[in-house]
Amino acid sequence: QVQLVESGGGLVEAGGSLTLTCTASGSGINVEAMGWYRRPLGQERELVALITTNNYKKYADSVKGRFTISRDNDANTVSLQMDSLAPDDTAVYYCLADVEVNGATLTHYWGQGTQVTVSS
Repeated sequence: QVQLVESGGGLVEAGGSLTLTCTASGSGINVEAMGWYRRPLGQERELVALITTNNYKKYADSVKGRFTISRDNDANTVSLQMDSLAPDDTAVYYCLADVEVNGATLTHYWGQGTQVTVSS
């Protein structure tokens, strides 16, 4: 069984910073792409940032220059450094990992979500 454990959400004032971290664990896992999505209240879930095992990164236009994604492949951990936060960044943030378990088909796994609230 694959588990994704997230940490680092919270309440911050506009202009502040937060770092989200997510670790994938489980027996026989091989983690490929990892990333973060978010769901603002009443809206659809949207991509924030993705990173592959060879360090290719993709960002949503709305966060380019403010957010930085990184990963530790050995620890199956992905982090999202969020700077210059704005009220529009308020959302539940979800970790995503594409995982093979014992060589089986690559499957999306999601974390439980962590709330980020930015006050104006």
